[in-house]
Amino acid sequence: MATATAMKSAFYQVNGIRLHVMEAGDPEGQPVLFLHGFPEHWYGWRKQIDYFAARKFRVIVPDQRGYNLSDKPRQIGAYELEQLTQDIVDLIAQLQLENTLLVGHDWGGIVSWHLATYHPELFGKIVIANVPHPAALRKKLLLKQFFKSWYIYFFQIPRLPEQVISRNNFRLLANSMLKTAVPGTFSAEDMSHYKEAWSKGISPLINWYRAMRSSKLFRITASGKHQIRKPLLLIWGKQDAALSFELAPPSLDFCVNGRLKTYEDATHWIHHEKAQSFNDDILSFLEEE
Repeated sequence: MATATAMKSAFYQVNGIRLHVMEAGDPEGQPVLFLHGFPEHWYGWRKQIDYFAARKFRVIVPDQRGYNLSDKPRQIGAYELEQLTQDIVDLIAQLQLENTLLVGHDWGGIVSWHLATYHPELFGKIVIANVPHPAALRKKLLLKQFFKSWYIYFFQIPRLPEQVISRNNFRLLANSMLKTAVPGTFSAEDMSHYKEAWSKGISPLINWYRAMRSSKLFRITASGKHQIRKPLLLIWGKQDAALSFELAPPSLDFCVNGRLKTYEDATHWIHHEKAQSFNDDILSFLEEE
């Protein structure tokens, strides 16, 4: 079983596509919306689903476009950040959510930064894990970060990344998760869930990276109208093999009311490795006046 919590699987028409969403908890509770990153899907939040559903929150966890059971447009332009954001804006409207707590990790964090910047009225508070504000990434693109992010440049090549990643039942992609996490973080059952999702199509996942260069979020500054005014908590595992911690503090320059919580011994997969503490941090942040 993916989680111990009873969940409902549903599909919603948003922004011209069909989005798959897992829902759990109290339908009348405060909504908590989780956005996954690469190369996960809703299943990556299973430890958070149980925790918040048990505390009577309304838990909403989509497969973002291109992933798992959600629609997979073929055009690269369909994965521009503005499209990814509009999916969530439409979903919130359709579910009639108010005062939503938004939680994003990795690419889900990038979408969350964008939502917090351009659609702040939809959210009460925002939590982002192990991904910097995109403009901070652009401004502080260090040599160290360049080498950490080599795969982004590899993904720009047509067709070849799909061929390499799909070989031997996605062994390279699976190993990239296993080797960058604390040993024992992902079980054989976990990897089976991920491989099943990847088998539904790997190109859309890569197209998120191919479309990233056109986003206006990479070009904004830390001053003026683009500052995020809603309370924001940035959580960071400092052993992240993909993203340098040096990108975290400058990300708060884009926030009026932002704070940083770090874990010295956690990696990019902090929501798996430190699930109890991660969940407790979010709950404490949510309960603050």
